Amino acid sequence: MPTQKGESIIQEPHSRSGRIEPKRVAMTTASVNALPAPPVSVTLGPAQAGANLLFLREEEIRLAQDLLFFAYRDFTNAADVILEELGLGRAHHRALHFIGRTPGITVSDLLGVLRITKQSLARVLSLLIEQGYVAQVPGRADRRQRLLTLTGAGQALERRLYERQKERLTAAIAKQAAPPWMGSAG
Repeated sequence: MPTQKGESIIQEPHSRSGRIEPKRVAMTTASVNALPAPPVSVTLGPAQAGANLLFLREEEIRLAQDLLFFAYRDFTNAADVILEELGLGRAHHRALHFIGRTPGITVSDLLGVLRITKQSLARVLSLLIEQGYVAQVPGRADRRQRLLTLTGAGQALERRLYERQKERLTAAIAKQAAPPWMGSAG
């Protein structure tokens, strides 16, 4: 649900069904102060983020940063091997992932998700379309839009990449989630 400047999306229970649903609200100082406490979903600004984590020392934060870098390296490497065999890179993988997660996504929306230039996305999509992983059709309501979906080959590739990364994620989660009396899971 896109927002206009000065708007935000909050999560709150639907009055009849009780389900948590997004609600668009104009964010002003008064509306922020009027939010129920504790809110279901809040995005903290830079000044607020980590305010209650003052006990962390720089070395501990640096260690967390190191761990994130190592996790990213290992997580992406799982897919990099497959991508390299096909002459593709991480940008192609990200495009495949989000097109697969959102069939019919517009090129414009994909640009917003990936935060890359039109020129970069054009190169990525050209190769994915040329190799038969992505199909592009004009929009139904607006023929200028280009809607993107994965082809059968694209779905198979995206699934193969997902399975490799899923192996890494589940192994890491299992290792962390194992009760101490069970010993190390990996």
